[in-house]
Amino acid sequence: MLSDADKARISAAIDKAEANSSGEVFCVLAGQVSRYREVPLLWAALAGFIVPPLLVLTGLHRLADVSIFSSWTDESARAMERLILRALTTYGLVQVGLFACVAIVVALPAVRRVLTPGPLRQYRVRQAARRHFVAAGARLSDAEPHILIFASLDDRRVELVAHDAIHQAVGDGPWNAAVAAVVEGMKARRPADGMVAAIEICGAALAQHFPPAGPAKNHLPNTVLET
Repeated sequence: MLSDADKARISAAIDKAEANSSGEVFCVLAGQVSRYREVPLLWAALAGFIVPPLLVLTGLHRLADVSIFSSWTDESARAMERLILRALTTYGLVQVGLFACVAIVVALPAVRRVLTPGPLRQYRVRQAARRHFVAAGARLSDAEPHILIFASLDDRRVELVAHDAIHQAVGDGPWNAAVAAVVEGMKARRPADGMVAAIEICGAALAQHFPPAGPAKNHLPNTVLET
């Protein structure tokens, strides 16, 4: 996803940000955080349960014109039973066919990517970012502020997770600007540019509120993690 030159630029930006503060910055760039296997089933279920009833409703007016309902003889009753049986059989076959076809089509990666709901993408990216943040935080004490910049290219989502002390001291302004920088880089197909810009924004906020307090401990790697 990133060239060696891009990785070197990001590492250099992290080095600079951490040299001017007591905090740490780490970055994760993911291709996709989930395969969203439930999405094809969701669309297939919607198609299977919604389309057949609509077809039935649009065809009900034809029943009034069927000659077998003009009288209620035994033959008419049997004809009605056959008609209802054929209708129910057709309904079931259409429902099963729609479910299978839509599930197969939406299972294609390109189609699934387009049809995955935005809120579900955001939720999965946020969960992945928080897992990385918690795992990294296990190496640090509560007194050591740290920031995670997490981006998922295929999901086109960015999450920035900050230590509570940083968030309380800085507020939302710098974080929103950092997220916007990564998003712009992803849109321009230059994710490294966005990462570097976001690291610089976070580094400036850390330097202002958390100046260096002795030699840098550097518990977290100053390289971008690609997953």
